[in-house]
Amino acid sequence: MTQPILMFDSGVGGLSVLAEVRRLLPRAPVVYVADNAGFPYGTKTEMEVATRVCAVLGRLTERFRPHLAVIACNTASTIALAHVRAVLEVPVVGTVPAVKPAAARTRSGVFGVLGTQATVRQPYVDSLVAEFAGGMTVLRYGSAALVEAAEAKLRGQAVAPETYARELAGLLDQPGGERIDAVVLACTHFPLLRDELAAAAPRPLDLVDSGEGIARRTAHLLESVSWPDAAPEGRALFTRPGPDVEALVLALRGYGIGRVEYL
Repeated sequence: MTQPILMFDSGVGGLSVLAEVRRLLPRAPVVYVADNAGFPYGTKTEMEVATRVCAVLGRLTERFRPHLAVIACNTASTIALAHVRAVLEVPVVGTVPAVKPAAARTRSGVFGVLGTQATVRQPYVDSLVAEFAGGMTVLRYGSAALVEAAEAKLRGQAVAPETYARELAGLLDQPGGERIDAVVLACTHFPLLRDELAAAAPRPLDLVDSGEGIARRTAHLLESVSWPDAAPEGRALFTRPGPDVEALVLALRGYGIGRVEYL
């Protein structure tokens, strides 16, 4: 079996990154891992996230011997990326909030960072803002509700439309928020809600995510790999079985994943 790309998230958010990776590497075998037993990461402590991510990815890399691992989760990356790289023997690509492209695209000089509570409070985000958005106003808001909404959407469950307007208001209604013209979707779950967020926004907003950049980095690191003529069926592993996983089967097929297993 050809060594796969291992993609890891706490839930289904990493599928937004998987879509971009498949666009650039359509023949690469992929194992997608959702740590639904640990979901959600955004409300956990940094120690809990770092310990869990290292443990789960350690087991997975021993099992699959991937060419490369992608942490397709902003929270896990901003907290645990350095720890994971220290313990794994394979290259690891992390997910960086798209502060740099948002800073380049804003015209008002004011943009927002919409992520989980854990991500938006990270010093790593402070460093990105200092490096790429000096002199600009960057407002932040952490939303657990949007993570749950993305998971529900992919399970085919209805989400109250006011959820999107309420969570956007948490960002846009802050002092200075009336000048926001770009929003960093700093959680990989949130690009799955791009249409809903755009419809709920009180004005046009440039919604910026890092999926394309992660895919380009992944493709660059794997440019010397010879992939099979046709990619094998994608596999998804979950860390806990249950009806929530069974409800995702149809959505997973849309991302080229036909096999669902449990770790």
